[in-house]
Amino acid sequence: MTGTLTPATTTIGEDDLEALARGAAVLGTGGGGDPYIGRLLAAQALREYGPVELVAPGALPDDAQVFPVAMMGAPTVMVEKTPSVERIGHAVAALAEHLGVTPTHIACIEAGGVNSTFPLVAAAQLGLPLVDGDGMGRAFPELQMVLPTLHGVAATPMSIGDEKGNVGLLTSIDNHWAESLARSLTITMGCAAIISNYVMTGRQAREGLVAGTLSLCTRIGRRVEQVRAAHGDAVAAVADEIGGRVLHTGKVVDVARRTTTGFARGSAVVTGADGDLTLEFQNEHLVALRDGRVEVTTPDLIIVLDTDSGEPVTTEALRFGHRVSVLAAPADERWHSPAGIALVGPRYFGYDTDPVRFDAGERP
Repeated sequence: MTGTLTPATTTIGEDDLEALARGAAVLGTGGGGDPYIGRLLAAQALREYGPVELVAPGALPDDAQVFPVAMMGAPTVMVEKTPSVERIGHAVAALAEHLGVTPTHIACIEAGGVNSTFPLVAAAQLGLPLVDGDGMGRAFPELQMVLPTLHGVAATPMSIGDEKGNVGLLTSIDNHWAESLARSLTITMGCAAIISNYVMTGRQAREGLVAGTLSLCTRIGRRVEQVRAAHGDAVAAVADEIGGRVLHTGKVVDVARRTTTGFARGSAVVTGADGDLTLEFQNEHLVALRDGRVEVTTPDLIIVLDTDSGEPVTTEALRFGHRVSVLAAPADERWHSPAGIALVGPRYFGYDTDPVRFDAGERP
């Protein structure tokens, strides 16, 4: 099956998946799950159900019913607890039945390895268009950390299910409570679950989503492939595509990682010619410090790539001896509003620092 995902066309097919998954893992800032697993499930769904129509947020009618779907939990667990195609679509169907509405579109709630491809699985299975956008422009570890929260969209009602077939429906008093309650259920379900939530009208989706995310992911992925085929610098190409900069290049000399309270938490040290760069992560990379000095923080993007190939490296894949390049890139500007910083800034995660922008080290 050949896809036609280009700026002028509107479908995603199996031939688009490698580039899409690669670019999604770049924007996922280390989190969002294993892109290989997401690509395999999406390929299975597209072979069975056919290509998926891609729709720009700006083209959504006001009364559209947009249903995001995602994996919730620790990416390290998803490697061994892969859900079926049917379970992903069932999360949407269960919520739609509970709400008594008919979904018209599927959406990604974040850019990340599996969370940019699982919605494609649901869209193919259910025969629905997929919105070319997402709720973050990157990945964040907690459920309330989406731009729709800043626009007043409720996280619940939501559905949550596991690979065994257990399904729950949840209503909360606010989006922070939705995270707390859903996280407890996710832990009970083995630290990995499929959810559907943040149901939006077309008008809300136009306001709250980051437009063009899936197209950007595919451009990133294809550019890496093209530059690598020409024996060029794939890392520099990614930095150029996302408007970022190369922060550090070196070898991973230490990784401390653990799965606690439903997250993959830890740190990694990359040593290079410019000293040691320490990366702190909670599913996603949140803070980068060079020899103890903060270089860049959330909400801007901290991305780890294999230096030779330009392939993104997730937090669960970081290993001793891995030669990597660390990139810093800008987040959607809405994340730098006071409300955005309160939701996803470094102090929320327990770091005693104000946000440091991706280009702070380049300023005079």
